[in-house]
Amino acid sequence: MSDYILGIESSCDDTSAAVIKDGFLMSNVIASQQVHKDYGGVVPELASRAHEQNIVPVVSQALDKAGIKPTDLTAIAFTRGPGLLGSLLVGTSFAKALGVALNIPIIMVNHLQGHILADFIKQPDKENRHPSFPYLCLLVSGGNSQIVRVDNPLDYEILGQTIDDAVGEAFDKCSKMMGLGYPGGPIIDKLAKSGDPDRFQFAKPQIPGLDYSFSGVKTSLLYFVRDQLKEEPDFMEKNKEDICASFQKTLIDILLSKLIKAAKQTGIREITIGGGVSANSGLRNRIEEEGRNRGWNTYLPEFKFTTDNAAMIAIAGYFHYLHGERTPLDVAPVSRIADF
Repeated sequence: MSDYILGIESSCDDTSAAVIKDGFLMSNVIASQQVHKDYGGVVPELASRAHEQNIVPVVSQALDKAGIKPTDLTAIAFTRGPGLLGSLLVGTSFAKALGVALNIPIIMVNHLQGHILADFIKQPDKENRHPSFPYLCLLVSGGNSQIVRVDNPLDYEILGQTIDDAVGEAFDKCSKMMGLGYPGGPIIDKLAKSGDPDRFQFAKPQIPGLDYSFSGVKTSLLYFVRDQLKEEPDFMEKNKEDICASFQKTLIDILLSKLIKAAKQTGIREITIGGGVSANSGLRNRIEEEGRNRGWNTYLPEFKFTTDNAAMIAIAGYFHYLHGERTPLDVAPVSRIADF
């Protein structure tokens, strides 16, 4: 008998539902919220209200696309955290209510674990490559920058992480500072493709071990642009492609230097990336280049699995389900989770 897992993701500003059958993706529906662009960032209250409006139609559409009825479901996986508490509360409450109505178990999932396991989402008529254990995951997003050792689907060790800003946060803040818009990552990535990545130099903080720091890079860019604008008011407009390319290269250099160090220290050659910043074309190209040069087996998630989505929550929930884990109904969402 097949296992059908419904995944629900509502950690930030995307409402998503997906259905996985025995590890194979049957549907993945995402409702994005455009209103936040007007504010230069996600507004928590607006996000939670939009989730309330979207959750029922999104889940209904995911079931319809999968060709199943609610009564066919085996379990419901949902994001417990980390994320925006109001947004998480919508998804958690819906999962509980549906679980009680259908008399099936619910399974809480760490949002970051979903990103780490995205490579295990199997799709019909696809090659479906996935890393062997153990592997290293460079987890990069607007809220996290970590190097994680993965020994099995439920066993993780954080080898290094940011001590201040996440790399995605650095992209967003610097894009806003340059007047380019939000979200900053895709905008900078697009402009960088037409720029010279070696034209300008920005500071690279020297942090011991495998930890990261990105606040110094932002400060370096801020002072650089400020000083240049004093002498040439239209400097930004004339050089924005080169600035973006150089800034992006600096961030990628910082990320890769620690990942290379972690691979050497552990001897692990199975390398993956995950999280929203894993969609960055410059980072994806560099990971593949380093992989060829260093003999790594590299795995890049499909673009549709880089941003927040319920497919990754469903596959993580599927592994928890197979391991016999179930979540009690008194569980509460949490905005921060210390570990996996």
